Amino acid sequence: MYHAQEPPPQFEWIGDLPGLTWVDLVFPFFLFAMGAAVPFALTRRMECQMPRWKLIAFILERGFLLAFFALFIVAIRPYELNHLPTAETWLLALLGFFILFPILTRLPEAWPLAVKISIRAAGWLAALSFFALVKYPGGSGFGLARNDIIIVVLANMAVFGSLTWLLTRQNLLLRVGLLGLVLGIRLSNLPHPTDGWVHDLWTFSPPQLQWIYKLYYLQYLCIVIPGTIAGDLILQWTKATRPAGEISLAKSWPLLRYLGVGTLMFGLVVVLLAGLKARWLLGTTLVTFVLGFVGWKLVQHPRNEIEGLYKSLFQWALYWLILGLVFEPYEGGIKKDHPTLSYYFITSGLAICVYIGFSILIDVFQQKRRLRWLIDNGQNPMIAYAGINNFVVPLLALTGVREWLTYLATSPWRGLCTGTFITLLVALTTSFLTRKKIFWRT
Repeated sequence: MYHAQEPPPQFEWIGDLPGLTWVDLVFPFFLFAMGAAVPFALTRRMECQMPRWKLIAFILERGFLLAFFALFIVAIRPYELNHLPTAETWLLALLGFFILFPILTRLPEAWPLAVKISIRAAGWLAALSFFALVKYPGGSGFGLARNDIIIVVLANMAVFGSLTWLLTRQNLLLRVGLLGLVLGIRLSNLPHPTDGWVHDLWTFSPPQLQWIYKLYYLQYLCIVIPGTIAGDLILQWTKATRPAGEISLAKSWPLLRYLGVGTLMFGLVVVLLAGLKARWLLGTTLVTFVLGFVGWKLVQHPRNEIEGLYKSLFQWALYWLILGLVFEPYEGGIKKDHPTLSYYFITSGLAICVYIGFSILIDVFQQKRRLRWLIDNGQNPMIAYAGINNFVVPLLALTGVREWLTYLATSPWRGLCTGTFITLLVALTTSFLTRKKIFWRT
């Protein structure tokens, strides 16, 4: 459970160490899912005849909320408040977690406007008071530099990814063209900058906005834009398919063929993670090409809408994987930090493979009930993101369970069990809130 550039036993960052682990997939999969969600969020509002200016205001509001979240989530973290947390620290962390609910929770439309405004105002007042009063080790207070870089990137992608889709929603060629422009700007600056106006543009950021905006962040559009392309395909399928996503097995591939496709999708993930981490580059590339060809043959001749979706998605996945493998030797091999071009495209392709695999489990083999808790967490990711440090761990610490778990985690396998237990608690908490229709609107 580590990033490839932070290997055991020291777990210190080694910038020139290439490779991928499954942990390195979490962030790009999140970005890809954000891109895939954009067509759904904006199309629904456009179908309700929302004016263009309101659409843009919605996009900017989403970016603003994520920017606030990037500041507040760090401000309330226990180990940020105190390097040696006390009971007071854990309680303060819990307080910060609960302050987020009146700010971010989607309030029912039926509630009176005055009630909703009052709830929001109370939440914002509490958050601003927290910023004003909190003190950190060394006596420092709130500062813009104290932020969560992952959420800062997400805020940029929420805004610029949505605007990109809005501009190109009816012109896929233009969207791919914009991806080419992003690549050109990025290649002019990384891994080695080239003097000129492109580099000046790359490094420019207004002093007041340096904490939230840098053109550097826009390179992650190389994951978000592929996500929007997949999102468009999935949206078209949801509109064309039967009510409630029903699939007719009477006119479809044999179940054994579905099983083969699903197994191959997850198999590609395993092959690429293991092969790129071990640096078996030629063998991994050849096996990927063979599996890609087998997958391409399996998804041919679709007989219904979802099989057509799988065919279209896998063609894109294959393209992104091949493109990423071609770029793999560039910049010293695939890395998450600092991100390489191969990282963007290989993870985009793998995200599509994982989507197809889970779609087969849920939509074809009807395993939605067994995977419900995973779906619940996917629908409420920000609660899960904040919940581990500001809800589950503080509760475990205050009840004494955390000390007991720390005592038990004396070996790698015991540590794995401890981490799994804590993650399960977070997942169950998020699932419970999702089923109670409590969502954070980011």
